[in-house]
Amino acid sequence: MNYKKVNEQAQSANHEVREFQIGDLAVYPAHGVGIIEAIENKVINGEEHDFYIMKVLENNMVIMIPTWNVESVGLREVIDEKEIPKIYEVMKTRKENPLDNQTWNRRYREYMDKIKTGSLYDVAEVYRDLSILKFTKDLSFGERKLFDTAQVLLVRELSTAKNTDEEEILLEIQSFFIPPEPEEPENPEDPENADSTQS
Repeated sequence: MNYKKVNEQAQSANHEVREFQIGDLAVYPAHGVGIIEAIENKVINGEEHDFYIMKVLENNMVIMIPTWNVESVGLREVIDEKEIPKIYEVMKTRKENPLDNQTWNRRYREYMDKIKTGSLYDVAEVYRDLSILKFTKDLSFGERKLFDTAQVLLVRELSTAKNTDEEEILLEIQSFFIPPEPEEPENPEDPENADSTQS
């Protein structure tokens, strides 16, 4: 692979390459929030390149990302706090066609593709769909893993953006999926109802 050519193409793109500094928080697709611990220069195929050294907060995994390739890999900033209501709205929106009608393989691929985009909106959709699915069936092992992944990604980034405890965020998003209590039918013998029918 010609790293120099790719580097030049990235730099000559119509938009500037997003730059991060040591200590910045960033989000890596499917891994979540991490911190840029260092910017190191390494020689690859005889050419020097700079790399972000990022540690994922959830599991301390260290990821090396070319500084000129952040958009291709999906590295981005943590969402702004102003976007949180939009993320919540995604979770509150109910779809007309439940994904339970799809085969598990197809649903799994769709969920994984959404998580890999790195978009918190897509992650919120996965969490919403699996939360709703839990009301109708027991989640399989694979579904449960996807649910847990989506929940961790959501809670970590939302708590970071809102600068609040993860426990508080978890309670907030779980509250969107509490089944509504059935409405009690009106009692025809209720005196108030009886009075309202009298002329």
